[in-house]
Amino acid sequence: MRAVVRPFMIYPLATLFALTATLVLLSGCGESARLPESAGFGPAPKLPAPNKTAIPTVHIAPAKGWENGKTPAAADGMRVAAFADKLDHPRWVYVLPNGDVLVAETNAPPKPDDSKGIKGWIMKQVQKRAGAGVPSANRISLLRDTDGDGVADQRSVFLKDLNSPFGMVLVGNEFYVANTDAVVRFPYTPGQTSITEPGQKLVDLPGGPLNHHWTKNIIASPDGSKLYVTVGSNSNVGENGLDKEAGRAAIWEVDRQSGQHRIFASGLRNPNGMAWEPATRMLWTSVNERDEIGSDLVPDYITSVRDGGFYGWPYSYFGQHVDERVKPPAPEMVAKAIVPDYAVGTHTASIGMTGASGNSLPARFQDGMFVSQHGSWNRKPRAGYKVIFVPFDQGKPKGAPFDVLTGFVNDDGDAQGRPVGVAVDKRGGLLVADDVGNIVWRVSGATN
Repeated sequence: MRAVVRPFMIYPLATLFALTATLVLLSGCGESARLPESAGFGPAPKLPAPNKTAIPTVHIAPAKGWENGKTPAAADGMRVAAFADKLDHPRWVYVLPNGDVLVAETNAPPKPDDSKGIKGWIMKQVQKRAGAGVPSANRISLLRDTDGDGVADQRSVFLKDLNSPFGMVLVGNEFYVANTDAVVRFPYTPGQTSITEPGQKLVDLPGGPLNHHWTKNIIASPDGSKLYVTVGSNSNVGENGLDKEAGRAAIWEVDRQSGQHRIFASGLRNPNGMAWEPATRMLWTSVNERDEIGSDLVPDYITSVRDGGFYGWPYSYFGQHVDERVKPPAPEMVAKAIVPDYAVGTHTASIGMTGASGNSLPARFQDGMFVSQHGSWNRKPRAGYKVIFVPFDQGKPKGAPFDVLTGFVNDDGDAQGRPVGVAVDKRGGLLVADDVGNIVWRVSGATN
């Protein structure tokens, strides 16, 4: 039997294109920022004309992890140490009333429809290079510091066999987990180190084989009657079809008893962190904005969230700045888009956010929001890869942010770690989940 010779122009060229494109992307090619990083911060960031290129800029810090004895650098007057190490991709942290710390060890679920085609395959390789290619441990671990020295000396599996868990919240004796596809409720007894009872599903969340932005966070209303859940978009700017965006790019309000829900706010491309601002009692969120229109666009932001508010995605950004890639256009939606309160840098991937209440850090950190910046992939030079503090006055951001924790990228351009979830612990330290270093860091004042 004669071997079948396949035409060179069909398969080898396709393979060659994929490999070449991958090498080009991973080498950090593409356009570069023309504005300083500071231009993407504040209530009125600079927004130049879009710079859409045939191949998006990819300039990521390869995930390497920390060498023995190395740590991030804390700001003046503070110190940092590992609260717990040897974790499995820790993404989110939550502090229980007794001081126990819960950490979600998690990663993306299988989502085969989100990596189709050459572009999808390339982006999957980029995610692996960034440290996001590991399978999900699908558990929540409990960390306990019994002697108060700032280091966890006990740990246990608090919950296992979850589905890419992320956000967590305790209300009374009920513990809620935001899995990637549902909010699940478990009974909780103060002081227990593990939960073995089966959970009860409260409400389904958008998931499925596409599930582009898979992380779902959760927070309770001050009176505990409602839950607020973040649901990111199923695309960058609707390119998978707006029919795939039902219930997404939004914050849901869920009745804690019945599970009935409504869209509290929409047009939020990928909201993650949430916190209540004490002066105004407004809900705030941190949002990752869109990619692939240049290193100077679009800034991520933190903002107060209005009931019924629309924040632009996918039709516009930062108010009425129209994204021409979205078809068909929707001028009536653009007209009502709310301008976010405060930009926190272009492509910084600002994920985690927590309020300042209860922290024992220096005085300049007493009123505002801590924001973790997981780090850019679509910007050259890189941005983020640190934790910042946005100062507030009378319930609103005021002035430039302060660096809290830096040094996640070394002099060779490698990511030793990447910060994600942040929370203030019972003793006033700031906890930071590092999903590349597999560590939860604790930032404290010089004397605590």
